[in-house]
Amino acid sequence: MTDAVKIQRQGRVLEITLDRPKANAIDAATSKALGAAFQSLQDDDSLSVGIVTGAGARFFSAGWDLKAAAEGEAPDADQGIGGFAGLTEYWALKKPVIAAVNGMALGGGFELALAADMIVAADHAEFALPEATIGLIADAGGVIRLPRRLPRAIAMEMLMTGRRASAQELAQWGLVNQVVPAAGLLEAAHALAQKVAASAPLSLQAIKEIDSATEGQNTQDAYQKMRAADLPIYQSVYQSEDAAEGMAALSEKRPPDWKGR
Repeated sequence: MTDAVKIQRQGRVLEITLDRPKANAIDAATSKALGAAFQSLQDDDSLSVGIVTGAGARFFSAGWDLKAAAEGEAPDADQGIGGFAGLTEYWALKKPVIAAVNGMALGGGFELALAADMIVAADHAEFALPEATIGLIADAGGVIRLPRRLPRAIAMEMLMTGRRASAQELAQWGLVNQVVPAAGLLEAAHALAQKVAASAPLSLQAIKEIDSATEGQNTQDAYQKMRAADLPIYQSVYQSEDAAEGMAALSEKRPPDWKGR
């Protein structure tokens, strides 16, 4: 990777760390590097789940690098495969991602966390979308994802006032999966990741595929979409080697040996 983005593998889990002191702000080059890290998660069949976190204890990420913007980097600069922060528009990513939020997640940093499938947060972490207070808009997913994840009135308040919310508050709304002491953040994120990685790789990918394809649909339409035979990962699950292995392992009372096929 680069000095700003570091990756470390632990079994079937890929840990991706954003390391740009002092605030882990994200410019176009960093978005591309993050996108490359998520691409490596996507392409490696021996990996099941990713964790994205920030270096240090104060910031997960302060979002868009305003210094780069002041030096001429345009808001619509090429961000690479996954859009801003490498994940916010990575529609083709088949594998789950856990955001381990180690500090403040502001603006695009919060949008990066929102683009993940699960969030584990340190107990001192705070989340905010302050763009409207400086004449901008949280258009890297915040204005779209937040009202779908929180009660609309709470989301509108956060979007329109820039109010900071604690990890504990967002956990009460179901946006954050776990709030843990800062010293145990990565341990908790990896424990969750290992539980995810214990499930069959194709099943994990099919869950993401169905969720993405049916988002916003009513239950009947979602069923029709799922059954329409145009979701290739889902269609492959029941005939897969892993399905046979999972049922055999259950009957034989042993851990399954997943192949991802």
